[in-house]
Amino acid sequence: MANEAQKILDSLLGRVQQNTKSRNAVGVLLVLALIGSGASFLYDLLPRQYAMRMTGGDIMSNRHFLARLLQKEAANNGVAITLDPMSGSKEALIAIDEGRLDMAVILDGLENKYPNVSHVAYIGPEPLHLLVQPHIKEISDLVGRRVNLGSLQGGTRIVAKQVLEFSALEAGIQYVETNFASEDLLQKRADKLPEAIVIAAFAPSDVVEFLVKERGYVLLEIPFPPSLALRLGWVADSKILAYTYNVRPAIPGRDIRTIGVNMHLVANRNVDPRAVFKVLESLYAAGLDSKLKFKVSEDQLRTSSGYPLSEGSKLFLARKNPFLSAATFDKLKGIFGLVLSTLSTILVVLRWFRGAEPPPIEPLWEDAVFVEWLAKIGEIERQFDSGLANREHLPELAFSLQAQLTIIKADAMKRAGTAKLQNTQLPQLLLLAITDAHARFMQVLSINKGIL
Repeated sequence: MANEAQKILDSLLGRVQQNTKSRNAVGVLLVLALIGSGASFLYDLLPRQYAMRMTGGDIMSNRHFLARLLQKEAANNGVAITLDPMSGSKEALIAIDEGRLDMAVILDGLENKYPNVSHVAYIGPEPLHLLVQPHIKEISDLVGRRVNLGSLQGGTRIVAKQVLEFSALEAGIQYVETNFASEDLLQKRADKLPEAIVIAAFAPSDVVEFLVKERGYVLLEIPFPPSLALRLGWVADSKILAYTYNVRPAIPGRDIRTIGVNMHLVANRNVDPRAVFKVLESLYAAGLDSKLKFKVSEDQLRTSSGYPLSEGSKLFLARKNPFLSAATFDKLKGIFGLVLSTLSTILVVLRWFRGAEPPPIEPLWEDAVFVEWLAKIGEIERQFDSGLANREHLPELAFSLQAQLTIIKADAMKRAGTAKLQNTQLPQLLLLAITDAHARFMQVLSINKGIL
């Protein structure tokens, strides 16, 4: 059945090739397909420009400052970032989940209920500043006081409420919650400000420094980070150094312990991985840590935010894989196959345009040459089978034998157009044998790629 189908196909192709118009039409279609394939491949290699929307939260926050630095650095890497200030991490996560934002710097400690959010990188812990008026000496003194926890949509509020609840302080019962943004706190008169303010920010923070020097606040220690860390995975043991915000009087007067809230870079899961890759290159660029006044470590990129790792982050981490890794080998194998296929297609198209050649008057049959090549292919496969026992040198043997196959194929393709054959199927049989040998070598190497 297969032989009959092959005969019908050969007969049909023969008739098409003998007709000049049909032959030219088919040849043009093959050339256009080849050009399209090559253009698509080249397009993937061209440098690209990306546009992204990002937020760092409150415009007065250090997270917004980080986003602005990242915006400037990413512009040099072909990524144009537009910043959209927002009230806090919760609002940012909602916007990313709905596709209105591409990326955001957020605080940990929020509910991980957004399916379209992916983890890009861990940035570092952001210390929690508990600012109080001087007459408040410890957390229990906040009973009956007004405590500002920031925006209702902010991550600081969610985190601060958990910290206060750990201290047996519940909003609306032990204290009165206010929700002024940082900008509002800077504009209010001192007598209108709440007795306590919670701010998550890198130290030193401009907002905290203003409230200390201009409004008379002091910093209160949060003494139980290790205990809270046992309950909440996003808590880090952090501290604020003495004299950070004032020298005379010293504020704080000594190194004080506080909660460090893990901060992450997250993105919508549909953002182009190559754009995320470029942003990560910018995040870890030399000199950015000096502007931030702390180091963002690439080694901690995977520190979990509770969301799945983005494809762009995986791509960024994979850049350090050894050259002869399995992935690299697969890429080389694909490129090698593409080159061989392209060359074969070009030769077939050229032969097709030439049309069928008339039979020679006095043919000198050349079947023996192709039969000899087939015998050589059989010998090459036997050499490969003999080398399977030596796994260490199998890749070198395979590439050597593949080179011999390529030489045979090139010679055969060169001769196939002019060879005078009694058995016209010999070139096709030879090409099929070479293709099968190539495929077998690649399959065996893929199965045994752990040897590389």
